[in-house]
Amino acid sequence: MSEQPAPAARQQLEPDAAEGLRAYAARTRESADQLAAVLEDIAANGLPAVEDCTPWEELREAHLARLAAQRPAVA
Repeated sequence: MSEQPAPAARQQLEPDAAEGLRAYAARTRESADQLAAVLEDIAANGLPAVEDCTPWEELREAHLARLAAQRPAVA
C-alpha cells in the first residue's frame, strides 16, 4: 500500500475575518439562487418578449450610478 501524506495543518482565521468570509459566502449564495431562479423561469416559460426587456446599456448605467453614489466624494 502507498502511504498518503498527512494533510497540512490549516491556519485558523481571525474571528472577524471568518465572519466576513461567511457574510460573503451568504451574499454569493443569494446571488446564485437568484440567477438559478431566473434560468429556471426561462427554461419553463421561454425568453421574455424584447419589448419587456431593459437594454443592457441602461442596466449598466444604472449600476454605475449606484456605484458612484456609494463612493465618498473626493475633494
